Amino acid sequence: MKIIHLSYPHEMKAQEHGPLSMAIGFFDGVHRGHQKVIGTAIDKAQAGGMKSAVMTFDPHPSLVLGGRKEEVFYITPLGQKMEILQEMGVDICYIVRFTSEFAKLSPEQFIEHFIDGLGVKEVVAGFDFSFGYKGGGDMALMESYGNGRYHVTTVGKIEADNEKVSSTRIRHLLKDGFVEPVHHLLGRPYRISGTVVNGDKRGRTIGFPTANVEPELGTFVPKRGVYAVRIEVQGAYFDGVCNVGYKPTFNNPDVKNLVIEVHILDYDKSIYGEKVVVEWHKRIRDEQKFSGIDELKTQIGQDKNTAKQYFEV
Repeated sequence: MKIIHLSYPHEMKAQEHGPLSMAIGFFDGVHRGHQKVIGTAIDKAQAGGMKSAVMTFDPHPSLVLGGRKEEVFYITPLGQKMEILQEMGVDICYIVRFTSEFAKLSPEQFIEHFIDGLGVKEVVAGFDFSFGYKGGGDMALMESYGNGRYHVTTVGKIEADNEKVSSTRIRHLLKDGFVEPVHHLLGRPYRISGTVVNGDKRGRTIGFPTANVEPELGTFVPKRGVYAVRIEVQGAYFDGVCNVGYKPTFNNPDVKNLVIEVHILDYDKSIYGEKVVVEWHKRIRDEQKFSGIDELKTQIGQDKNTAKQYFEV
């Protein structure tokens, strides 16, 4: 997949890549609804002898336009989003830099520069996609303004359990620790990429060594608690137990330093500095404070057995 970074104004010409069938959206999560939009663009490309393309935006519009007081966390940070799009078979991904100047474009200017200007002959987006200044353009305007220069396909709402599949819904589930339904909405386990960093090594002293994972900046971390996970290390996957939290048994309750610690089952290699991917499969329990080391060790042993039984099924 070719990745092309664009900003406004850009100098790319329509003929550089030939006719395109392009899916447009922010696509955070690349969930089942997004996959339907992108898959439709790929199908249209194959049927029409075109290249398939995706147009997404960076950073999140709310960071530029305001309106969010809290920090923005992504279900799929940009690098992970690119990996998923490549796995789907997309030919070209345009990453448009979302700036205050770009946000001022009228819907007609957006079409002129980013649809006509790139040689797009098939535009595919979700029913609720909006574009241009203050989201003034919708798919009906996209079609009417095109006046036959390109074809427009609008993908309807995708539901699961009688509710729209959406990034907002997925964030709410992750916030509450419900990683299993998130797996269903994404069509894959929720994943976090990160680096194994030095921790306090206390787990090793009690017989349960852990990998302390520092996630990518802006990653959405599930609710505090203990989970059955799989972790990818050097291209291989291993089962594990992950604790997300503040380690209240050992730490000062006034010091809030969130850590992601993975005890990898049947694994004893040192992996400091390694890039890893943590897949979240099942929530086992809440994080809790124990009266002492022995009680903690007993509970961790039970958590290991729970994880083993889950992955053996």
